Amino acid sequence: MSKMKLKPLADRVIVEAAPAEEKTASGIIIPDTAKEKPQRGKVVAVGSGKKDEPMTVKVGDTVLYGKYSGTEITVESSEYLIMRESDIFAIL
Repeated sequence: MSKMKLKPLADRVIVEAAPAEEKTASGIIIPDTAKEKPQRGKVVAVGSGKKDEPMTVKVGDTVLYGKYSGTEITVESSEYLIMRESDIFAIL
């Protein structure tokens, strides 16, 4: 992973989504049209936080977020999600 050139502002974070599951627990292969959007990812950049609220996530954390959280962006042919820290449910 190269250094992220994009710097989020305030309480925003940039997350690289984990790849979608290829097969179920029982071994059934999932076709591309039926794959669900992942709800887990790795933090690649964080903003500086709000005035009285420091950021709790840091670069490298694996996080869980809402199914429809964030905005999809493409940087240097890689896809990322940019979202507020409040959209993150948990750090794994």
